[in-house]
Amino acid sequence: MSAAHIPFHRSLRRLLPLLLAGGLALPAAQAAPPAHTFALGTEQFLLDGKPFQMISGELHYPRIPREAWRQRLKMAKAMGLNTVGTYVFWNAHEPQPGQYDFSGNNDVATFVKMAQEEGLWVVLRPSPYVCAEWEFGGYPYWLQNIPGLKVRSQEPQYVAAYRRYLQAVAKQLAPLQVNHGGPILMVQVENEYGSYGSDKAYLASNKQLFEEVGFDGLLYTCDPVRDVAKGHLDGLLPAVNGTDKPSQIRKLVQANHGGKGPYYVAEWYPAWFDWWGTKHHTVPASKYTPGLDSVLRAGMSINMYMFHGGTTRGFMNGANYKGDSSHYEPQISSYDYDAPLDEAGNATPKFLAFREVIAKYRPANQPLPAVPAAKPSGALPTLTLSASAGLLDRLPAPVASATPLTFEALKQAYGFVLYRATVPGGGVKKLKISDLRDYAVIMVNGKRVGTLDRRLRQDVLDVALPAGQVQLDILVENLGRVNFGEYLLQNTKGITKSVSLGGQEVKSWKMFGLPFDQVPATAKATVKTAGPTAGPAVRATAFTVGQPIDTYLDMRQWGKGVVWVNGHNLGRYWAIGPQQTLYVPAEWLKKGSNNITVLELLKPEQTKLPFLDHAILNDLQPGVAAAND
Repeated sequence: MSAAHIPFHRSLRRLLPLLLAGGLALPAAQAAPPAHTFALGTEQFLLDGKPFQMISGELHYPRIPREAWRQRLKMAKAMGLNTVGTYVFWNAHEPQPGQYDFSGNNDVATFVKMAQEEGLWVVLRPSPYVCAEWEFGGYPYWLQNIPGLKVRSQEPQYVAAYRRYLQAVAKQLAPLQVNHGGPILMVQVENEYGSYGSDKAYLASNKQLFEEVGFDGLLYTCDPVRDVAKGHLDGLLPAVNGTDKPSQIRKLVQANHGGKGPYYVAEWYPAWFDWWGTKHHTVPASKYTPGLDSVLRAGMSINMYMFHGGTTRGFMNGANYKGDSSHYEPQISSYDYDAPLDEAGNATPKFLAFREVIAKYRPANQPLPAVPAAKPSGALPTLTLSASAGLLDRLPAPVASATPLTFEALKQAYGFVLYRATVPGGGVKKLKISDLRDYAVIMVNGKRVGTLDRRLRQDVLDVALPAGQVQLDILVENLGRVNFGEYLLQNTKGITKSVSLGGQEVKSWKMFGLPFDQVPATAKATVKTAGPTAGPAVRATAFTVGQPIDTYLDMRQWGKGVVWVNGHNLGRYWAIGPQQTLYVPAEWLKKGSNNITVLELLKPEQTKLPFLDHAILNDLQPGVAAAND
């Protein structure tokens, strides 16, 4: 039922929890009536009572520089899309309990309003769980610090945290639903829940929470083909993911929706994502255009995942893991996805091929806009990062504990933790880290002696120790929490159990938190330009730009680390590939002086940093990891 037909007292009842929570205000008496209605027809969606076919593409506001949002939305319009979809990311908006952030790149309300200004509708996906190849599937790390809390369940502590977060989201976005004059046509309840569980009472509680906080329009669920029956909730539209076969879509929806439609493919995949150490995924457009054509010809609605992937910057990439019989697979920073728009927001051959298909199904009085010209890109002059500081030279105050503490116990979300202990030396001893998550640089008296990599199931290293008391340092990197499956519930980071040396458990640890949520402080210390450090290093320099332009850092001669430009974390690099470049958006460069900082774990002697005018996303170097030790 459209919200326009809900009796007044029911609408008011749904608004009251928001008012009590300091959320939405009651509309003023002179407020205009809702601009549109959006409802379910037997076969099609109905916008203002008339059939409407959503031709949608997914793009995520945190993965695009805020300054480039409008350009990406214009590109969506130019491909023929009339709608865009986006998740809402809990860990971006509530990084610490009760501390909400809807500013800058997290200003999702402005993103939605901008879509409306560009003539686009929006499908909103604010489920607390997003998957999305995103850290912890969108959950904030601190949920794991609450004893007994269980995500994706009716456990009371989880529901309470979820409710508070959803109230904050609704305050931003509920007024932007179509029945309140905004562009949001539909709101998704949970996300592919059928791939995780089958608790219909849990799904019903989700729906109730959405309604309580003010999402009073059209709600829906989405699940892959084989999981629709488990993941849908009676009374809501069951969208289908991962198919472009109209007969299959029709059968699945009708079987779970009282024998009727409308029909919506909520995630249609024109390619796939990448993880470290594996080939870049690409699929030619010709493999997908027939399927797209068949869905649109059948009058069904579709959302391509992704239309534009962008970049998973900072430490927000997720990972896949299916247990001890599988490998841990952390995703790369580029979220190019081989999508119709590339990582920098330019049209690809896939964009043009899909546009040609979509053009056949556009209303006759709505010709497609011209395709904007590609943004210029270029290679800036090679930099020399002569200013350096050893990572161990300037550390924060430590936390002491008899045994190693996890990131969560240290109340640290992402980045690195340095674990330090003093151990007796002499001879070669076997170092074993029990349950390392995820990557460790091992140092003896400040000098790197090896690495351990969870991806490769490494947890043991033979270490040569000089005589006397030895400083043992273990720098541990969180490579991304698991974002899919049962291991969501086993997602702590750091040294999660114990460390032994020569068969004896090592006790008495100092832990130094290095979240690097800002540019590393060591880069601002008194720098030294002579001689490399023996362990991980921070290198920095200033450089001049005449005219800001898209460019790419060529990291092929570096080892492993993170780069910041003008305070923006561009993401991780790792010589194993497949990603060998980091995209530097023109919007984040300044005319005149700019600053760059590199945290390098494996090659502290490296100083030269070249640029390219294009991305390198498919260059695997599998032997590099071993060569660095």
